[in-house]
Amino acid sequence: MKLSAVPITAIKALRRNTMRTLLTALGIIIGVAAVITMVGLGQGAKSEVEEQVNRLGQNVVLVFPGARQLGGVSIGGGSANTLTVEDAHAIRDEIPEVIAASPEVRSQRVLVYGNRNWFTRIYGQSADYLQIRQWPIESGEMYTEEDVERAALVAVVGQTIVDELFEGADPIGETIRVRGLPLTVIGVLAPKGMSLMGSVQDDIVLVPYTTAFQRISGRSHAMVINVQVFNQQSMEIAQAKITDLLRERHGLAPYQEDDFTVQTQEEVAQAATETSRVMTVLLASIAGVSLLVGGIGIMNVMLVSVTERTREIGLRLSVGARGRDVMLQFLIESVILCLLGGLGGIALGAIATELIASYAGWPALFSTEAMFTAVSVSAAVGLFFGFYPAWKAARLDPIEALRRE
Repeated sequence: MKLSAVPITAIKALRRNTMRTLLTALGIIIGVAAVITMVGLGQGAKSEVEEQVNRLGQNVVLVFPGARQLGGVSIGGGSANTLTVEDAHAIRDEIPEVIAASPEVRSQRVLVYGNRNWFTRIYGQSADYLQIRQWPIESGEMYTEEDVERAALVAVVGQTIVDELFEGADPIGETIRVRGLPLTVIGVLAPKGMSLMGSVQDDIVLVPYTTAFQRISGRSHAMVINVQVFNQQSMEIAQAKITDLLRERHGLAPYQEDDFTVQTQEEVAQAATETSRVMTVLLASIAGVSLLVGGIGIMNVMLVSVTERTREIGLRLSVGARGRDVMLQFLIESVILCLLGGLGGIALGAIATELIASYAGWPALFSTEAMFTAVSVSAAVGLFFGFYPAWKAARLDPIEALRRE
């Protein structure tokens, strides 16, 4: 038999039992669709995380205080009072690779405007904070370095504050109160949406860090120092220089551990995306089990097909067909069956991904790479699970096969 005629013969054989062929392919369809959907959801989540990390700013280095000891027990990273405003100034002024540095102090307070109030987060930051975080102003303006030096009673608010306290009206020039302290609103931040941790980034008030230290938080040490570096290539150099500078400023001996932690934006991104990557692999593996089940179903059907067509196989072998011809025919039938299931699974997976993204509000990303992988895996499943039935058919004795009823 000519090689070109083998696929045609295989398709004719599959069409003899159309319903059985469709039901057999259904296992592969469901498996491929499940894999594509899970991978799409996983890649969508990863893309969302990466986008949120990019919103944190470009070329950002974060400096956190170390762990505080209480009764010989470490309370946890970030609990110690080891970072100061002077540390931030030294990082900005003494490290050439650094563009800006903003000491950060946070507190949660109730805002009051007229007869309305709202519990929110108040961040004390430098005038460079919006540049570091690449957060544009929607209206008004950011406070200046002069405002920071004189601990001015001014504030820049997020969109959530505008909606909750001012009911969407223009708040510029209005006065809000924090524990009786009047703050004049001079700017409104552009909306940013949800953060990596699931909090609303727009539910925020920015004030000069001097105002926050002296009048609002009661703290004397920075909780974080936000640092912006010139370019991506300088990140590791800046990280090392910041570490050396802070060790010197904190008087740490060579044998002493750092009382702070310096992390680059890439490290934050890697930590954030690792969870989504693990979940993608886990979900895709679970979905892949259905492909295995579908492959076993194909092997079962092909074995039944060999039994049903024993006389046909015997007749072909007796008139000159070689064993490899018979084996090739059954292998091609199995592969075609799986490819049909793979194509159907791609269509079903694409529809399922779009539906979940639309109705559940989950981020999803249809991957062409996953599509091609699914087709390749389908063909591989057909070869793997179709090999034994094809091998069994090729080894039939023509005389014994013709005797079968």
